[in-house]
Amino acid sequence: MHSRLRRAVVGVAVVVALAIVATATFTVVTVRKPLPEVSGTQNVPGLSGEVTVHRDAQGVPQVYASTPEDLFAAQGYLHAQDRFFEMDYRRHVTAGRLAELVGEVPAAIDADMVIRTFGWRDVAEEEWNLITPESRGYLQAYAQGVNAYLADRSPDQIALEYTVLGTTVDVPAPAPWDPVDSLAWLKAMAWDLRGNYDDELDRALAYGTLDDVDLVDELFPSFAAGGNTPILQEEDLTTADEAGSASRSATDVVTDVAWGTEALDGAVASAAAAIEAVPVLVGTGDGTGSNSWVVSGDLTESGAPILANDPHLALDVPNLWAQVGLHCDQVTVECPFDVSGFSFAGFPGVIIGHNAELAWGLTNMGADVTDFFVERVREDTWLRDADAEEWVPMEVRTETIRVAGGDPVELEVRSTDHGPVVSSVLDVGDVVGSPTEAGTDFGEYAVSLAWTALEPGRTADAIFAMSTAGDADDVQAAAELFDVPAQNIVFATADGHIGYQAPGRIPERRRVAGPVPADGTWPRPGWDPRYDWQGWVDAEEMPRALDPDEGFIVAANQAVLPAGVGPALTKDWDHGFRSERIRELLADQVAAGRPFSVADMNTLQNDDWSPFAAALVPVLLDVQIDDAYDAAGQEILAGWDYTTGTDSAAAAYFNAVWRNLLEATFWDDVPEGMRPSGGSRWLVVVRDMLDRPDDPFWDDRSTVNVVETRDEALTQALVTARRDLTVELSKEPQDWRWGALHTLSLSHPVIGGPDVPALVRDYVNPRPVEMPGGSSIVNATAWDASTGSFAVTTGPSMRMVVDLGDLDASTWVTVTGTSGHPASSHYTDQLSAWAAGETFAWPFSRAAVEEAATSTATLVP
Repeated sequence: MHSRLRRAVVGVAVVVALAIVATATFTVVTVRKPLPEVSGTQNVPGLSGEVTVHRDAQGVPQVYASTPEDLFAAQGYLHAQDRFFEMDYRRHVTAGRLAELVGEVPAAIDADMVIRTFGWRDVAEEEWNLITPESRGYLQAYAQGVNAYLADRSPDQIALEYTVLGTTVDVPAPAPWDPVDSLAWLKAMAWDLRGNYDDELDRALAYGTLDDVDLVDELFPSFAAGGNTPILQEEDLTTADEAGSASRSATDVVTDVAWGTEALDGAVASAAAAIEAVPVLVGTGDGTGSNSWVVSGDLTESGAPILANDPHLALDVPNLWAQVGLHCDQVTVECPFDVSGFSFAGFPGVIIGHNAELAWGLTNMGADVTDFFVERVREDTWLRDADAEEWVPMEVRTETIRVAGGDPVELEVRSTDHGPVVSSVLDVGDVVGSPTEAGTDFGEYAVSLAWTALEPGRTADAIFAMSTAGDADDVQAAAELFDVPAQNIVFATADGHIGYQAPGRIPERRRVAGPVPADGTWPRPGWDPRYDWQGWVDAEEMPRALDPDEGFIVAANQAVLPAGVGPALTKDWDHGFRSERIRELLADQVAAGRPFSVADMNTLQNDDWSPFAAALVPVLLDVQIDDAYDAAGQEILAGWDYTTGTDSAAAAYFNAVWRNLLEATFWDDVPEGMRPSGGSRWLVVVRDMLDRPDDPFWDDRSTVNVVETRDEALTQALVTARRDLTVELSKEPQDWRWGALHTLSLSHPVIGGPDVPALVRDYVNPRPVEMPGGSSIVNATAWDASTGSFAVTTGPSMRMVVDLGDLDASTWVTVTGTSGHPASSHYTDQLSAWAAGETFAWPFSRAAVEEAATSTATLVP
């Protein structure tokens, strides 16, 4: 952490220390000062009438108003009450103004430089004029409610974080909330869920080391290689027209493109460094995905559909989601909202949830909505067409990044027709290696980013449309507006239907013959216009299904359709081990004739059976280890049922073997930046390699004149894992515990980092919790093998189960709680239940809400 921010934290450490050790008065003044009133009558200027807010035992607000504008104004007021610093932090990030908030922190300045290059805020301002007048009215009402709460409150009355920052930098009163602040937040959501950008860069980086396209391809197997089931089959599609035999986005075949092997790795590495500088606000990596499924009422106890959803995202404190209910006193055309679910602090409405007629869940579709274009540049011109030797000016602008307590930073942003040049944002590396066009006098290399979210869209309209949707046609209409991020939508209706809908703005690409595919899986040559995007996949072509014969739909980031069916969405799907396990358990219960309940769905969400163990343990047990001490770890795998509970010694040992096997097998072959994380793709890679004992990846390149094979790599992984756990846990294998290694440590994004004094960390960060599960397990508490650590990196950011037959019987839970104030009883009051796989009652009807209420506030004009 930068020294100034460290001094700021030390200052607040003294404050917190005093509060903890004795001074109750100081505690109230400093730590509890930002806590809001949640009962009684509160004045909210701008309301047109009285608004009632009931909060339950978890502090979840259920809002009742007579107009939609009053609903959203109240939601803005409540979000500001509970979570304003989180909102303010996010808007600074999305506007490229984080250094204005936290000061001279190099990581913040780097983030601002990259996000200013993308121009998120500029795109959001363009969207303001694109969305409907109704949506603009809702966003304005929301902003009005936020500002009503901020009015006449000093920073230390709003959030503790301002007190921390105020010890070293000037912290003025927060600027009023602008409706565009909300739209800009959608760019952050789209960015973290943008699809295969990391695989695309990794392919280019791997080629620079391996110099062999076939070897690179081996590290990126197709979804079909995993052997798992897509979300839909061709016969599930709503109409035959939508099935299609091939995508229009890949039908134009162009041949005879000359490619060579000139140096590009430096430009690609520089682009990758720029991408990594963007703060994670939603979640990234192999663990970023989600589970969702919906089951027909023919198969449930209630006789109505049941829908389950648990998005796997970054786990922070406060949690990403803010639970809320938004209810018009009388549901009419003029006031159509009666919806409850999970919102984002900073945006009005409900992102995932249900109304009285329909429930919906979202999972990341992973569509390929980004492409990196390798550009030839000379000063401020770029080569648009090599054949025509057409050099054209770049678009150039200057951005000024203001730094609290420091000097401003000037940034020159350059863009081509493909998008902003990202490789020159941060000063990283020289230009060296990846397949591209041969040639000499073509200037320098640069990398630009084409991303669908850099075109203004109408996702905001889609969010409000989903909240009032009642049937499949409504969902399809909302999906046409849901430009980014591309999400799988599963839904169920109170009148008995279940369905799937794919939304999203998906680029159309030509097929271009060359040494690597031109399908978006590799960076594209910017000097050949034939590689340019050709438009967007038509909304009518996006896959959808209603009431499939199977009686259930599972969407968990796997392929939407079999290869060659429907539009070309991406080649880089999750490999479907979570979805396959969910399908298997659902099919088993259907075959047993036992109807599904809400409790069954909660149990399934917490399933911790490991497909990694099922694939690899039988092979590991066949490895001969002569030394009895070294073999003691291997022995505990015998008879293991492959579940990964916190007390499992076998899970601890197996995951140590998996970590070490990936290191021994691949670290000598790939750049540091693409070391195996251990997710579903790597399971397919290693599983397939087991049938090739002499695959070149088994060989350790660092051993001279020795060629290792599969059995040597497996033996090494088994032995080193036994010795590692002896050091990390115990000499006795029976004392090993997966939970002791696999822990979740939640960290506040500004005052909870590792360089913060322990006293402050202990106050704002919850205590670490042991977790079951793992990567590509239904209970997807992912960890990153490339770090050497088993710590949880992403996981189920919330869990919900909705019974359309009895909405009041539905359940929900988030990772932490409804409040962003560390002194609040609702800061982390859901954490222990979430970690244990438990949920809370989710009342929806007014009678159930009022019965569950523990406090009531009346908001008046």
